[in-house]
Amino acid sequence: MTQSVVVQVGQCGNQIGCCFWDLALREHAAVNQKGIYDEAISSFFRNVDTRVVGGGGSISKGKIRSLKARAVLIDMEEGVVNEILQGPLRDVFDSKQLITDISGSGNNWAVGHKVFGSLYQEQILEKLRKSAEHCDCLQCFFIIHSMGGGTGSGLGTFLLKVLEDEFPEVYRFVTSVYPSGEDDVITSPYNSILAMKELNEHADCVLPIDNQSLFDIISKIDLMVNSGKLGKTVKPKSLITSSAGTFKKQHKRPFDAMNNIVANLMLNLTSSSRFEGSLNMDINEISMNLVPFPQLHYLVSSLTPLYTLADINVPPRRLDQMFSDAFSKDYQLIQADPKHSLYLACALMVRGNVQISDLRRNIERLKPSLHFVSWNQEGWKTSLCSVPPVGHSHSLLALANNTCVKPTFVELRERFMRLYKKKAHLHHYLQVEGMEESCFTEAVSSLSDLIQEYNQLDATKSMPVEDFPRLRVAV
Repeated sequence: MTQSVVVQVGQCGNQIGCCFWDLALREHAAVNQKGIYDEAISSFFRNVDTRVVGGGGSISKGKIRSLKARAVLIDMEEGVVNEILQGPLRDVFDSKQLITDISGSGNNWAVGHKVFGSLYQEQILEKLRKSAEHCDCLQCFFIIHSMGGGTGSGLGTFLLKVLEDEFPEVYRFVTSVYPSGEDDVITSPYNSILAMKELNEHADCVLPIDNQSLFDIISKIDLMVNSGKLGKTVKPKSLITSSAGTFKKQHKRPFDAMNNIVANLMLNLTSSSRFEGSLNMDINEISMNLVPFPQLHYLVSSLTPLYTLADINVPPRRLDQMFSDAFSKDYQLIQADPKHSLYLACALMVRGNVQISDLRRNIERLKPSLHFVSWNQEGWKTSLCSVPPVGHSHSLLALANNTCVKPTFVELRERFMRLYKKKAHLHHYLQVEGMEESCFTEAVSSLSDLIQEYNQLDATKSMPVEDFPRLRVAV
């Protein structure tokens, strides 16, 4: 069994991380009722005997003593990390695995990347090495960050290069939250474009999440709850509720519900490598099967069920409907329509009591309506995990390497150019040591190259599919 380390950077990264650990604990508690430290729990948690002096020694088998998250928490402001350490999850985090500052990055990628990067590089490396030492077989680093702020975008992408140099064999999966057009950080287009160049060069897989999509999903659920048509009760322990279990409390902080959706994406992504199933898919198989070209490693994700969570009286969606929903634009975690764009590959990660025959039947049913690239018509990867999410009978995560991600990048470039043409706010970046105007031109050029690659693929969409003869084996 392999282990993964979660590195949460900046305010957004740490808030999503907090939701993730809360849900992960609840998921394992629901499955592992005897309290035995098993392989599934070991993928994200260490078992520590707190009676041992010096932080406790690890226990590889037997009863759970005290679980410690395989996590590194980094933020250049203390607020969110302090909140976590004073909350119900405080005992889950090892105080030696935290790095905080008090000044913050001032929504400036250059401060996060150049200033704090060099200032904290050794400390970050030390924490990462320590996390790696506690793993028997470290397979993946999950980085959670936002693209719009200074610490998440700057230090978050600096970290990627550090990981690549120090742990070249370990996969780097990045969950990146992209700002919406109405973002309140004026400099977010600069931060996002500068961070994109680093993601292009140093990530193995990026799961782009769009703030606007998350907000739209929560708004729809809120509407369903408050319309009265579907009843007033929110499903307990569902995807959207937190450990508090009530939507009303969540409504005051919509970000909690949005963060929970991202946390569930990560739980479903790793479920097959944590739990038993008739068709398991490891993290390395996602990168191997879904990324045919190194730079085109952006995977569009959709989760279902989403909207049935709004009421306990709604019957669970029929299985076939769940598969249809996964390809509908209302279920995508970025604003995109994969059905009308070109697929390079697609992974379906199913949880619950679902048969392989159900999977195959739905793929055959959906195939005619989806456009796959001519040289990969059978570009499907599937997994079945027998353990469903808490509070559900089954769920589906679809990961698509699809050209529908391109409009997100095009819009980002347009927002960047509007600022950059006026040289607005540029001086804040250029006064940082090591930051030059060429950093901006190189970053926008890197993004333009990426967009061009997607354009070239889109141009092949109308080309006829060649039916190549199969190899014949000489007898």
